[in-house]
Amino acid sequence: APLRGAYDGSDDLLDPSRGFRAALRISPEYSRARNQNSIYARVQADASWYWSPAKSLVLAGRVRLGTMPGTALADIAPSRRFYAGGGGSIRGFGYKLVGPRNGLGDPQGGRSLYEFSLEARVKTGLFGGALSVVPFVDAGGADTSPVIGLRDMRYGAGLGVRYQTGFGPIRLDVGTPLKRRPGESLIGVYVALGQAF
Repeated sequence: APLRGAYDGSDDLLDPSRGFRAALRISPEYSRARNQNSIYARVQADASWYWSPAKSLVLAGRVRLGTMPGTALADIAPSRRFYAGGGGSIRGFGYKLVGPRNGLGDPQGGRSLYEFSLEARVKTGLFGGALSVVPFVDAGGADTSPVIGLRDMRYGAGLGVRYQTGFGPIRLDVGTPLKRRPGESLIGVYVALGQAF
């Protein structure tokens, strides 16, 4: 019986310039692993805000927090765990590549999630006003504990461009990990429709 409540006070679904959004999702879940039954909760809260101090500038911020109390990580299916990294998460890193790893070095997911993003959407006036540049910084991670402890915060920063079309902006972001670790890519490239958040 998953429950979700949301409020959207922004002025546009794909390209907001003012207002805020908030959502809370609570999903009680049942798992059977290693001949053992487990009941736990998957809780995720999202919030974002948008402010336009000038006609050519929108400042935007986002917070996402998640927790899964009630059972051990091994009793939760990998597809239900929290992962961080990628174009809709922490830019500069590969998809799901931020957070705990297993013995082989592969992402194993976690029971808590924390993500923070800030960006400035600056209209350039080029192409009839359709082109914007977007410097951004993202931070966050995932942890095996259900307590959101910000223990292994990772940071990514970069620059994006947005091209406004009749159905929303086309997004191209290029990010890099700050304090890059061995094996991590130097840059990540993300292409999508709509703003990152």
